[in-house]
Amino acid sequence: MNKKKVIIIGAGPGGLTAGMILAKRGFDVAIYEKQTYLGGRTSLHQLGDFKFELGPTFVMLPQIFSEVFAMAGKKFSDYVEMKKLDVLYGLHYEDGREFKVYYNKRKLKGEIARLFPGDEAGYDRYTRDHIIKFKRTYACLRVPYSTWYSYFNPRLLKALPVMDLQRSLYNVLAKYFKFNDMRIAMTFQAKYLGMSPWNCPGPFSILSYIEHAFGVYHPMGGVHKLTEAMAQVVRENGGKIFLNQGVVNVIVEDKKAVGVRLESGQELRAGHIIMNADFAYGMSSLIPEKSRPSWKNKKLKSRPYSCSTFMLYLGLKKKYNFEHHNIFFAADYKKNVDQIFKHGVLPEDPSFYIQNASVSDPTLAPAGKSAIYVLVPVPNLGASIDWAKEKERYRELILDKIAVKTPMKDIRKQIEVEDIFTPEDWQSQKLVYRGAVFNLAHSLGQMLFLRPHNQFEDIKGLYLVGGGTHPGSGLPTIVESGRIAAELIS
Repeated sequence: MNKKKVIIIGAGPGGLTAGMILAKRGFDVAIYEKQTYLGGRTSLHQLGDFKFELGPTFVMLPQIFSEVFAMAGKKFSDYVEMKKLDVLYGLHYEDGREFKVYYNKRKLKGEIARLFPGDEAGYDRYTRDHIIKFKRTYACLRVPYSTWYSYFNPRLLKALPVMDLQRSLYNVLAKYFKFNDMRIAMTFQAKYLGMSPWNCPGPFSILSYIEHAFGVYHPMGGVHKLTEAMAQVVRENGGKIFLNQGVVNVIVEDKKAVGVRLESGQELRAGHIIMNADFAYGMSSLIPEKSRPSWKNKKLKSRPYSCSTFMLYLGLKKKYNFEHHNIFFAADYKKNVDQIFKHGVLPEDPSFYIQNASVSDPTLAPAGKSAIYVLVPVPNLGASIDWAKEKERYRELILDKIAVKTPMKDIRKQIEVEDIFTPEDWQSQKLVYRGAVFNLAHSLGQMLFLRPHNQFEDIKGLYLVGGGTHPGSGLPTIVESGRIAAELIS
């Protein structure tokens, strides 16, 4: 067996990160991707002359990309142009108020004083506390947790007193802010994890701090430019990427991953296999059942998963002048969240996110036109929702909400091209288990050692990267999973 040969299943950001680092270190890297394009969910979704992100729409902590590119012997800024946004996002409440979340702290505190008088002091306390909390907590996400002894790692022991493990995300923010709408403004980031702020664990209060402290970035040309750049580095470092060549299963012999079988029937052998597929899909479809005793199908089905999303990709004939990123909250935000996570029903008064990237990036749509991306959190396929029946009805409901709540009053007249994604589409077209686009839920029972390990415990030589393994979903942590896997193999 060639110990320097590495096969990576899937060309998402986690697999590409591992591939570019390992190729630089002299490993023979081959990446096999089932789709005809790079990037997994971090890819280009093009409709005619309009370009959209398929999934992630912004970048936090770009220094992590700089770090892994440096590990691959490259300079990140030579490959991707990053634009830091002056307004992180516009938050829109039911009564018509808009909260512009500025990166500039003087402007931001002016907005807080205008909308939530007195909570400026709470914001200062939040910031002071989270300088320490972020530094200690994020350090814990950068190392693997392979055994129970990992919990005695000095990094984790140092972080425990500030992690707020006993509180929900919402309750952590309640310590700092008296206005409910201000708390929501600092906790809606739980949607990045596909969770409710009232159930999301307290350590994730670092998410809003990361945005406020380091900024929100737009890669010019789109977020998919990141994975395209990573693929370029893989190839420059001697690695190979094969598109439209899916893996049928991992070959396991004597509890060791020794190769893969392609859809063509070809069998390939390697000393290390990295699985960058959606975790639950990969476990249920790519790994022989007898080789995954701790992840049998029954256990996979009983695990808590994130929510899904209903997507509208709209190419409009007109350009609209409002913020790059926008959240429009339901009148009763908690009811909206409970309908998704507790009751498994479609909200009739949903919250939704709109990316209006054409105001920052003229390359995404023809001159004078807009590429509008709409994301609506909805239950995953564990809920009994007939999407064949609901798809068009829900489209009409969302377009009605957009016409009322946004500057796009005439949106129906302006639609030139359109695509819709439901949870069923995420599962059938993109191989996302249950359409849970943020993967396994980030509950306390699925964090650190209790989340699938980067070095899979049941099969020697098999490594996991992506949102379903440690450290979790979200671009920075997915990149960290790829870096961790590369370090373990090295």
